[in-house]
Amino acid sequence: MTCQSSESTETIESNRRADDNSRPSDSDENRIASAMKDLKNTGWYWGGLTATEAREILQDASEGTFLVRDSSQRNYLFTISAMTSAGPTNLRIEYKHGKFKLDSVVLVKPKLKQFDSVVHLVEHYVMLSRTGDKALSNAQPSAALPNGTVQLLLTKPVYTATPSLQHLCRIAINRRAKQIQDLPLPNRLKNYLTDYVYNV
Repeated sequence: MTCQSSESTETIESNRRADDNSRPSDSDENRIASAMKDLKNTGWYWGGLTATEAREILQDASEGTFLVRDSSQRNYLFTISAMTSAGPTNLRIEYKHGKFKLDSVVLVKPKLKQFDSVVHLVEHYVMLSRTGDKALSNAQPSAALPNGTVQLLLTKPVYTATPSLQHLCRIAINRRAKQIQDLPLPNRLKNYLTDYVYNV
């Protein structure tokens, strides 16, 4: 038995290719799933928090305090909400071609570093902020500039709940140890340390 369709085979194939191009690839899905897993382990990922709620949380915080939340804009997955010298602000995180980077004006975009995960992105800017390496971050003085831009500082995350002592110890070890596998520790502990390799 044969079925005839009013659509030609070419039209069906064309529509199928368009559908395939609009869906994330398996590698994109895996990378985003991995990013979500890492984010949930941080303790400073707030999920569906709104911009208004983030502003309320950060309102009385010191400059450099930050959190990561889901973006309220369809074209972006995540947003960093941070306290700057000008008050709370939101920075969208762009995901394109398998990499995460901060969204910015067109002229600056090509200069921004790209990362395999959101946590790597945040870790990079936290390290730049902590070391005060202005040359690497192309940062401006902390006060608001004449054109209304401010320096991005990420120094202290806002946790959704008090992190466990285990997690805080893991971060401290990750900050100081170069090779976890070389440490004289039981394999179970090494596995725990390598499950979250970040130092923020």
